[in-house]
Amino acid sequence: MTNTTQYLKKIGIEAKKASHLMAKASTQQKNDALSILIQLLNSKAKALLKANEKDVQEAKKNKMDHAFIDRLIITSKSIDSMIKGIQDIIDLKDPVGEIMHLNMRPSGIQVGQMRVALGVIGMIYESRPNVTIDAASLAIKSGNAIILRGGSESISSNIALRNLIHEALKKAGLSIQAVQVIDSADRSIVNGMIKLNDYIDVIIPRGGKSLNKMISDQATVPVIKHLDGNCHVFIDKDADLNKSLKIIENSKTQRLGTCNTAESLLISRDIAANFLPKIIKMLHQHKVEIRGCKKTLQLIKGINAASEDDFYTEYLDAIISCKIVDNTDDAIRHINQYSSHHTDTIVTENYDCAMRFLKEVDSSSVMVNASTRFADGFEYGLGAEIGISTNKLHARGPVGLEGLTSLKYIVLGNGHIRK
Repeated sequence: MTNTTQYLKKIGIEAKKASHLMAKASTQQKNDALSILIQLLNSKAKALLKANEKDVQEAKKNKMDHAFIDRLIITSKSIDSMIKGIQDIIDLKDPVGEIMHLNMRPSGIQVGQMRVALGVIGMIYESRPNVTIDAASLAIKSGNAIILRGGSESISSNIALRNLIHEALKKAGLSIQAVQVIDSADRSIVNGMIKLNDYIDVIIPRGGKSLNKMISDQATVPVIKHLDGNCHVFIDKDADLNKSLKIIENSKTQRLGTCNTAESLLISRDIAANFLPKIIKMLHQHKVEIRGCKKTLQLIKGINAASEDDFYTEYLDAIISCKIVDNTDDAIRHINQYSSHHTDTIVTENYDCAMRFLKEVDSSSVMVNASTRFADGFEYGLGAEIGISTNKLHARGPVGLEGLTSLKYIVLGNGHIRK
């Protein structure tokens, strides 16, 4: 065996053993570990910021783009957000062991389902060190073990976070092998992890489209994934225009480098002539480039033409595509063709249009009169998220505690035999 294979097998064996211990850990133990982690993030924040600064300076030296560096940076505010996310997870009900749908059958047996941990989760992600805390916290509370492979660009930050997590687990009487952070930048690690079927139960990639696609195409371990976030805002003819302007502004400009940022704008032809210039003016104030369809170019001079590829593109940059559509049917058709099935929103005061949009748009989050930026585990009350899934099986949308569990059938009898 190669060194990488041996290394991964060792980690896999340790994670599998730890997963059995985590599956029977009490809620109190798991919450204690998370509470201690909060204390450590507070008391050792300076050391964490120092480690992160090392990563940031290296990224700048390597001329990484602004959106990449933005995702890499840890600040005092982001530490506060990590702490808030952990506290929310502590406050959530422990899903493990919950029994539901218990029914008496004609035979006399009772049949129900119990929620159980998945086992060992493999997480592969880029740049965002806050993911290390989110993923580890969710794994601990849901009774799983997790193997984390962050990008080489955030290795100093992730090692510092790993040390805090291990200290918290140890003080709570839990196995430190329940959360393992791979500190090797060897790219062969990723290829090995996604084929480690004997030890890893599910792989969750969280990064750029190329990483997610590679893992989806090559993994033999089941994958919870989304490839990209081409999110749409559709302004219906019956929209409140003040609401619309605020929703477009927030969806596109609050943060450019996130998967729930709006990348495509659709507007009803009935209001386009009067309302589109106001939208363009606002977007230009934020230095956002608009790439428009033919009808958009006829109404607005001096903007760039959108290609067919633009309507499929997740820019993660100050660019948005714009298309004028005939009606709600046309908008839904466009979204279902070009969307990445992540998050799409309609702005309208027409109840029937809103309900049709909710029902017919095939995405993991569909919204009415709200910014796409709300597509987030924290905002959904999940405490945090380990990723956003556009899968249709097992988990869809932000993946929180329940998304990291599965159901098994349980049968209760009293000497019952089948006749």
